[in-house]
Amino acid sequence: MTRSAPQPPDAHHSPAIEAHVTRVVDFFETLSPQSLHALGNFYDTQARFKDPFNDVQGVAAIEKIFEHMFAGLTAPRFVVTGRVVQGSQCFLTWEFRFCFRNFKQGVEQVILGASHLVFSRQGRVTLHRDYWDAAEELYEKLPLVGWLMRWLKKRANS
Repeated sequence: MTRSAPQPPDAHHSPAIEAHVTRVVDFFETLSPQSLHALGNFYDTQARFKDPFNDVQGVAAIEKIFEHMFAGLTAPRFVVTGRVVQGSQCFLTWEFRFCFRNFKQGVEQVILGASHLVFSRQGRVTLHRDYWDAAEELYEKLPLVGWLMRWLKKRANS
């Protein structure tokens, strides 16, 4: 007979956490400049957000990141492609679709990534950590920098 490892108290998620995850996914899949003000309905006031370019704390700071996204890109949108929920946390896989404003205008770009979200007892996000490869997913798509990144990758693989 095999014994399973002891599970932490929150190892099995509740339907409430599943509902919170669904609300957050719906929010991000319909995110717009007009809906940014609602971020505080989903995030704890002192939530932390980290991605390859940012590491901030607080709803206002997180909101500024998304304001910058809308100002710098055309038609940015998230498409959540998968989710795993365990305890008070989840892991989402997603596609970030957008067009550059000043480069390859009108050509949709796609960045593949994942997010780790941790929820409070009240169902608000306390940690949002995005994982994606900035070199492959972004830098390689840019002029000059892209050529250099592809060359470096080729050299590293030879």
